[in-house]
Amino acid sequence: MAGSSTFWLLVLVGMFFIFLLGRLILNQYSPLFLRVGPTTPKGSFGWPVLGETLAFLNPHPSNSLGAFLQHHCSRYGKVFKSHLFLSPTIVSCDEELNYFILQNEGKLFECSYPKPIHGILGKSSMLVAVGDTHKRLRNVAVSLVTITKSKPEFLHDIENTAVRVLRSWKDKPQVIFCKEARKFTFNVIVKQVLGLSPDEPQTTQILEDFLTFMKGLISLPLYIPGTPYARAVKARIRISSAVKAIIEERRRRRRNEDGISTNKSSSSNSDFLEILLDVDTLSEDEKVSFVLDSLLGGYETTSLLMAMVVYFLAQSPSALQQLKVEHQNIRRVKKKDEYLNWEDYNKMEFTQNVINEAMRCGNIVKFVHRKALKDVKFRDYKIPSGWKVLPVISASHLDPSLHANALEFHPWRWESEDQMCKRFTPFGGGSRCCPGSELGRLEVAFFLHHLVQNFRWRTEDDEQPIAYPYVEFKRGLPLYLEDYPI
Repeated sequence: MAGSSTFWLLVLVGMFFIFLLGRLILNQYSPLFLRVGPTTPKGSFGWPVLGETLAFLNPHPSNSLGAFLQHHCSRYGKVFKSHLFLSPTIVSCDEELNYFILQNEGKLFECSYPKPIHGILGKSSMLVAVGDTHKRLRNVAVSLVTITKSKPEFLHDIENTAVRVLRSWKDKPQVIFCKEARKFTFNVIVKQVLGLSPDEPQTTQILEDFLTFMKGLISLPLYIPGTPYARAVKARIRISSAVKAIIEERRRRRRNEDGISTNKSSSSNSDFLEILLDVDTLSEDEKVSFVLDSLLGGYETTSLLMAMVVYFLAQSPSALQQLKVEHQNIRRVKKKDEYLNWEDYNKMEFTQNVINEAMRCGNIVKFVHRKALKDVKFRDYKIPSGWKVLPVISASHLDPSLHANALEFHPWRWESEDQMCKRFTPFGGGSRCCPGSELGRLEVAFFLHHLVQNFRWRTEDDEQPIAYPYVEFKRGLPLYLEDYPI
């Protein structure tokens, strides 16, 4: 009798899984017959359930499109349909369509990252929020960046941190640059956002949790105890608790200083958090999420940009020499140990060309996730409502019809090309364009100012940035150093 019950239980479980698999397959292929008209782009849906996701995510050098996109663009054209991330998808490698998608955020298209990303970032993260929530968060971010970017104390923090990192390289024959860059960017952003210095115990704990958080962000999204994803969700909770504790401490300090509970700060702190305390348009959870977003953007994206610049400069001695001359000319008119200022930053014209070209060639962000809010007609084809849409940013950056010698690192192209054009969108576009992009550029420029005047370096011949699709260097970008005095 017990054996019979077990048999029927197994039968029921098996039928349930067959039913579930059948629904997944039906959901995948039904758009081919029910919603796809003759004007929908050509393409293929691939394997049941998985679609073409694994092939799309197959690692490749980030300064190339990769085999999947090259094959599909050659076979179907620059716009094609596929099945990616468990959804019917339109993939765009077309400059005009990408621009159209990015400029119509909230009207025809909406940010639509996979649900596991929501689970780890939180529903109030600016990266996944949509509509009014995103608009409020972004307005605060733009305001904070505008207030902060030219403040002398912020510029001094960046420069002091850069000098401290580079001094630690003295007499070292080799450094792992990605590790050094992350050390630099984390120390800058944790000071600017939370007012914490590198040697404080809180900083060490937040960094430890943040590294766990980062590993989970790029892991298989399985919420099973012990997996990187599950550990990352718990790390985010710990970071959130630490941020809330810092917020409460700031409020207590204000009450002690002012004698009353008030929103007007008399504190000497001038970091993001101090300004956030006076923002009435965000809830407490949104403020915590804003802090986490600031740490994420200021840590990972900026450090990767630094690595790209250093990598490509190692391949271009002429660009490195011109960059060095630009920074020597800036330093020559300043007193010994005098800090860089906003005017100095605005003189770094070739530096900006180098940064632009590193972003164009390296493609820190390969694509972004969007969803069609309604049926959208563009040129001769239709994007069905509810479908995922992936504008591939790197496609425009590496298109030889848009950039002469597109695979060549050539910073001088930006002396004549417009960095605000449709062909160049390293920070996204439209209402979701990265609000902290100028801060990232600023940090890279100040770091380069001291790097190029104090060191020569070379990289390993087979080291290169790889898109997984997130980008990283295979061995962390080892640099072989030769230091020399200014």
